[in-house]
Amino acid sequence: MAEIVPLADAVRELVHDGDTVALEGFTHLIPHAAGQEIIRQGRRDLTLVRMTPDIVYDQLIGAGCARKLVFSWGGNPGVGSLHRFRDAVQNGWPVPLEIEEHSHAGMANRYVAGASGLPFGVLRGYSGTDLPEHTDTIKQITCPFTGERLAAVPALNPDTSIIHAQRADRKGNVQIWGLVGVQKEAVLAARRSLVTVEEVVDELEPVPGQLMLPHWAVTRVAEVPRGAHPSYAQGYYDRDNAYYKEWDSIGRKRDSFEAWVREKVLGREVNAR
Repeated sequence: MAEIVPLADAVRELVHDGDTVALEGFTHLIPHAAGQEIIRQGRRDLTLVRMTPDIVYDQLIGAGCARKLVFSWGGNPGVGSLHRFRDAVQNGWPVPLEIEEHSHAGMANRYVAGASGLPFGVLRGYSGTDLPEHTDTIKQITCPFTGERLAAVPALNPDTSIIHAQRADRKGNVQIWGLVGVQKEAVLAARRSLVTVEEVVDELEPVPGQLMLPHWAVTRVAEVPRGAHPSYAQGYYDRDNAYYKEWDSIGRKRDSFEAWVREKVLGREVNAR
């Protein structure tokens, strides 16, 4: 049964230096509070995995937590570049960052393979692109039944996957609804998992289109109200578009970013119970 613990305790237990860590959520339910707790605890040499890394990974990279990024598209959605990501790749600040780039479909297939206990995923993607020339984890295979040439990508099995959801009950069963990405697959593929939630309730009332993660599939749950902010949590709060715009100026310069870390991350505790 998943254990319900404070966020700081969960990160301390589940995220270690040198781990491969996935923080997933597609536009919606991005686990920002957990990402900032990783910064607060000073984790280093992480391999960060994420489809569409946005500002939560810009923060982790800028804080020196990452040595490698495995990703598809990356940017500040609707605004522009991730300046801390760019600085790490181009200038090695604060530490050099290795990158491994895939398509969205390739990343999704890797998670599905990991969740299914398979060594690799197969897809028709990458044809006509030069990604296979730059990414060693994309290989061509021949279908044994049709002779078709296909792309193969290795399974993703993070040491820890972290997602945010709306609710969990006191046994640790997790309820998610609204726009979802690969949260379920990321949790099932991982060796350990943390789900931060808006609230822990006595009973999970059914919601149309809900996705359920049973308590036996989750390692730890932490109650973190507004733990997805500035992304949104359907039924709880809207996306904070002003924050995304403001991040462009905060993340653009090293000194403004470091001031943000001191004031907003190291200067106060996340509201976590």
